[in-house]
Amino acid sequence: MEQALSDVRVLDLTHHITGPYCTKLLADYGADVTKMEKPGEGDPARSMAPFLEDDPHPEKSGLFLHLNTSKRGITLNLKSETGKKIFKELVSGVDILVENFSPRVMPSLGLEYEKLESLNPKLVMTSISNFGQSGPYRDFKASELILYGMGGAMNETGMLDRYPLKKGGRVIQYQAGTIAAVASMLALLASRSQGIGQHVDVSIFESQMGTIDRRMSHLLTYQYNKETSYRPDPSEEPPGFPVGIYPCKDGFFHIVGGFVFWPRIAQMIGRPDLAADPAYSTPEGQREPENLERFSLMWYPWIVEHTKREIIEVGQAAGVLCGPVNTTEDLVNDPHWSVREFWADVDHPVTGKLTYPGAPFKMEETPWRVSRPAPLLGQHNEEVYGELGYSKEDLVVLREKGII
Repeated sequence: MEQALSDVRVLDLTHHITGPYCTKLLADYGADVTKMEKPGEGDPARSMAPFLEDDPHPEKSGLFLHLNTSKRGITLNLKSETGKKIFKELVSGVDILVENFSPRVMPSLGLEYEKLESLNPKLVMTSISNFGQSGPYRDFKASELILYGMGGAMNETGMLDRYPLKKGGRVIQYQAGTIAAVASMLALLASRSQGIGQHVDVSIFESQMGTIDRRMSHLLTYQYNKETSYRPDPSEEPPGFPVGIYPCKDGFFHIVGGFVFWPRIAQMIGRPDLAADPAYSTPEGQREPENLERFSLMWYPWIVEHTKREIIEVGQAAGVLCGPVNTTEDLVNDPHWSVREFWADVDHPVTGKLTYPGAPFKMEETPWRVSRPAPLLGQHNEEVYGELGYSKEDLVVLREKGII
């Protein structure tokens, strides 16, 4: 079955996380993405953990393998004049170029958008950087933590009267990659419908500033009434139990109870006789410490005798908002995701067959598909450069000169 982006050609000049995730989204939905890496070294993500069997091998980085599925891989030295010449030949034949160098790099190489557009007038060039291609912060270096703090979100996370706290993971980088993929496709739509190319400027900082994850609502609050939001005071939170994360027989689960949902909690734990008990079903009752203690004597013995799955099934049946705190093993073996066919088996020449996360969304007629594993460093040099007319003998010379 033909994929949605099977007629789109992309040149991928990205590294680490944000850019490769952008191009991965395009590649797994059918775009012909050619990933360009530095000869001999490759994408720095090749040296980032986790590694298969804890072996720090450049072809065994789980992060790199995940972010570069369905792409062809080549090597090219853009600091050489011959490398720049070959790069321009590649640019002439693609729809989209994605790069995530700092803003000064492409102009310093003589490869700024204006020059590339003269070779390919319909070219969409998506540039991803920390703070955008202009402005006082343009050349600032940044990390996930710095971007999160500067965006205002960290001022709202963490416990009251303690230092601000960042939530774990690399959420901002993946989010920016998603936005860059959407922006690239919007620009491509304009290119094809209006016959114009354009330079797309994606600021990682602005991509998380404009989300609804606390930031947008707080920015609007300040804009309209000059109020500044702070971290909530738990003493002012609505009363109620059980609320939060609790241990159980095989791990942890999360539940939202409180007096509003008390009748459902009572049904969940097999005590429907307590549904109307004012000690638990009213705000006043749930504020009393002795009532929490009495509840705990029922609650903890019940939860430690049940597994996550048992608790969630009986809780959801009673209409209680609850869910498991899953481990990776739980997710891989959960029958729901198997039925949804979320996981994908990908066979790589070095790592063998491994299970990867699957489609972020499903399309009925033009499906998501991993067409090939992440490329070995320079794996498709002969194939891609052959399409430009370079012979095997030419490639030998280019390799000896350090150009590929």
